[in-house]
Amino acid sequence: MSRQFNMTEIGTVRSSRDAAIDDAWNAVQSRIEIDPAQFTPGAVESLDGFSHIEVLFVFDRVPETEIERGSRHPRGRTDWPRVGIFAQRGKGRPNRIGLCTCQLLRVEGLTLHVKGLDAIDGTPVLDIKPYMKGFGPRGTVREPEWAAQIMAFYW
Repeated sequence: MSRQFNMTEIGTVRSSRDAAIDDAWNAVQSRIEIDPAQFTPGAVESLDGFSHIEVLFVFDRVPETEIERGSRHPRGRTDWPRVGIFAQRGKGRPNRIGLCTCQLLRVEGLTLHVKGLDAIDGTPVLDIKPYMKGFGPRGTVREPEWAAQIMAFYW
């Protein structure tokens, strides 16, 4: 059961952060430059009516040797349990796809100014969606204590 899909980046992240540092992402303001060869400004029409967007991107600098297909300790911390790659949000994912909900500050043509996007400078963007409350979680959300500890300084 293995199919392949070809994807083309729709834009690129421009950020002052050029290394994948684990914490303090909310202090980072960056831009998503959407490819004008593929899109017109109509592609982002009315996007500025949303406070947040979801950005799908590629961890393009993660080498094959760092891809996890089983379990590991999050951030290499042995005081946290081993968990499967699909039970964490690390960058060493099988398809190297990242997802982040970030604040949309403003739209200027095909450039989106955002805050809190946890992607580094030059990162290829695959897709952008407006964040809508109706697509958020329904019911009670639960998570293990180690996940809450990771997020304590992430934003």
